[in-house]
Amino acid sequence: MVVAVALAGCGDNGQNALDPNSGPSRDIATLWWGMLIAATVVFAGAAALLWVAYLRRARKGLPRLGEDDRTARGLVVGFGVAIPIVVLVALFAVANFTVIAKTQAPAAGSTRMTIQIIGHQWFWEVRYPGSKAVTANEIHIPSRTRVDVVATTADVIHSLWVPEINRKIDMIPGHRNHILFYADHDGVFRGQCAEYCGLQHAHMSMKVIAEPPARFAAWLRTMASPRRAPATPETQRGEQVFLANACASCHAIRGTPADGTIGPDLTHLATRGTLAALTIPNTRAALTRWIRDPQHIKPGSKMPHIDLGDRDLQAVVAYLQSLR
Repeated sequence: MVVAVALAGCGDNGQNALDPNSGPSRDIATLWWGMLIAATVVFAGAAALLWVAYLRRARKGLPRLGEDDRTARGLVVGFGVAIPIVVLVALFAVANFTVIAKTQAPAAGSTRMTIQIIGHQWFWEVRYPGSKAVTANEIHIPSRTRVDVVATTADVIHSLWVPEINRKIDMIPGHRNHILFYADHDGVFRGQCAEYCGLQHAHMSMKVIAEPPARFAAWLRTMASPRRAPATPETQRGEQVFLANACASCHAIRGTPADGTIGPDLTHLATRGTLAALTIPNTRAALTRWIRDPQHIKPGSKMPHIDLGDRDLQAVVAYLQSLR
């Protein structure tokens, strides 16, 4: 079991604190390795002393030094007090005066753009100030660009953590916290809520997609636009079914009367790769299962069962999959 848990940490799922992809996460990883080395040396030293004591349990005095009380007292003070104090003070200084300074909220005016991330039970709402773009769970940023993330919550305490980008930051009701997102290169980096927030806390994941600035700008223009009008009879029927049922009370689709705020904005749902905060892929089959029985996939979520006939269900799925 222990080996299985250890091997699970070796998987490259984009959520590895020891595989940094930014300056702040690199500093955190370096501190972690430093602490591991220091702890290993202390542990090995203590284990060695215990082993020597066991081997010499029938003899008095220290090896080679005999029964010199002054030397014995000096060794105790040196290894038991002086060395730990030096090591702990050094780690404290590095952690609190160097690493924190590089991982804390970015200074005003030091970033090129700002995004807002709002925690909900159990998904992440993402807004881009200065644009009408709203999305969920898949956070696009331009690579090699400093981004000021403003983190808030709509309900309980959450904690935003993308370990390959930066440290975690709490999301507290009524409070705005800031953290820097910066990716050295293009890539996809997985994140997770790091504060227990309810039944589906484990299924509150996200991914940060860092892409070239030009591609990000094109994506942002698409996200800011209203929904593409349905073009086929089936998708037109799907929009009518969506608006006539409870779907429109919880979700927003810009360009339609649907303006709910309980669930994620669905205006460009088909551009996302996943559903339900990365719980399932965004495929026709998975989307159908999600609408038909969301509590089976994500028990406790606020997505209710909607009693739709098969024809209406398929029309809604076709409509949602057309929202690019």
